[in-house]
Amino acid sequence: MLTKRIIPCLDVKDGNVVKGIHFLGLKEVGDPVALAKKYYLDGADELVFLDISATVEKRKTMVDIVNKVAKEIYIPFTVGGGISTIEDVRAMLMAGADKVSLNSAAIRNPDLIKEASKRFGNQCIVLAVDAKRRKDGSGWNVYIEGGRKDTGIDCIEWILKGVSLGAGEILLTSMDADGTKDGFDLALYEAVSKVVQVPVIASGGCGKMDDFVDALKVSDAALAASIFHYEESNVQNVKKYLKEKGVAVRI
Repeated sequence: MLTKRIIPCLDVKDGNVVKGIHFLGLKEVGDPVALAKKYYLDGADELVFLDISATVEKRKTMVDIVNKVAKEIYIPFTVGGGISTIEDVRAMLMAGADKVSLNSAAIRNPDLIKEASKRFGNQCIVLAVDAKRRKDGSGWNVYIEGGRKDTGIDCIEWILKGVSLGAGEILLTSMDADGTKDGFDLALYEAVSKVVQVPVIASGGCGKMDDFVDALKVSDAALAASIFHYEESNVQNVKKYLKEKGVAVRI
């Protein structure tokens, strides 16, 4: 049986880890290198680092911080934000990232997924999707530029296209649930998991232990930030609880 993964997320802005609600009202919560090392020692299966303002500010992801984090941890490490060319992908992998997350740039240039997957292997290419439910409730649209712009593209259709182009994993964030601690948007993750064969990482809304249990019934991994940043729990405690509930995890 494949084990489920618990993945802390570091949203980084101006060199600091931040957290908000619905992508807004960001508050500083710590140093990315120190937090990355802490989560690694706590037993995280993987780590995600997102430079959340890089695309909007039209600059590249902070390579120096990526390099420092990579030297402190020995688990798979995904980096995203401001990555828009094959050269950017290569630079992140050379700096120590194991995977690269593509979001806004992939929408603007879908061939970037195909080329990056071909050159570096689809196991390195994560398609990050920020999804928000349409007002009529009929489904979800994809947003880019840190959740600022509605592309009008259907979430499910875009993910299917991304996988067909070579994305090896989906990092799917519910903008409706993000930072609320009200639980994961299970309908969203279930809808996507039903139509793709690649792993799906559920992101957005985790507030308590049972939220992880629910998310991992419909996804391969659960990503969380607030519950770890504010020390409401830690990775080891989450994993012990999951194991008690019959969820296969690596302790």
